[in-house]
Amino acid sequence: MTESALAHEQRLLAGVYGGGALAVAFYGVQATGLMLMDQAMGLVSRDPVQAWRDALQVGHRSLLSVLCWALGVAMALTLLGALMWAVRLPVVGVPLLTLVLPLGVVGCGLTMVSTGLVVGPLSGPSVWAGGDTRQTLAWIRRVLTRQLPEAALLSFAVLLLTALVSAAVSAVVLSGARLMGLLLPWVAQLDLPPQQLMAGLFGYGLRSLGASGAPVTASPQGIASLAGGGMVFVLALVLPALVYIRGSCAAYLALDELAEPR
Repeated sequence: MTESALAHEQRLLAGVYGGGALAVAFYGVQATGLMLMDQAMGLVSRDPVQAWRDALQVGHRSLLSVLCWALGVAMALTLLGALMWAVRLPVVGVPLLTLVLPLGVVGCGLTMVSTGLVVGPLSGPSVWAGGDTRQTLAWIRRVLTRQLPEAALLSFAVLLLTALVSAAVSAVVLSGARLMGLLLPWVAQLDLPPQQLMAGLFGYGLRSLGASGAPVTASPQGIASLAGGGMVFVLALVLPALVYIRGSCAAYLALDELAEPR
């Protein structure tokens, strides 16, 4: 819908469609995280309808936590930029550079690691476990100051496991797609370009496939092949995402057991 609105130069409508899609994806992840956190804590998982209702009530907390972290990072970068500017001063510039360079390298490196392996993956599980924005920020601060190596290793292990699951899913989808690409034209006598037959498996639609220069056949069989391939594409994305969210919940609980009570 967003692509169609952009094609008709309806930018305002395209922004509404795109914002709606992002909202559905965000709160869908929040609802899924709430259900998976229930399982990780040994509780009875709430039903999807209740999970959606709860996600609409608490989902903004994880977003606010990330925004607060981003604001703190922006302030630190502003301070670092001021120190870098001060390096140009004639008297204190050279001695200041010997301090700014290691401080900037270590600070920027720790910020990137903390953002990618702690704040991003674990702020959501903290909210799903019942924490509000203030408690989530306090928990993140405690982990960064006391458990950063453990948190980074756990998050990296979750990423590695997710990558392995993604590789396994990709192997299944690609091998099955190759076989179906040989069998369908021969058995079902489908007169479709090979690119269109398998395009749905990679998230393409008629508009995006045509824009890429591939031959397109706007027939019922062609549309059905894109819809069926799109279902496989969605499932191939959902399974690694579920593994990642469930692993992040487990990592949060493991760190929370080692940390002091709130």
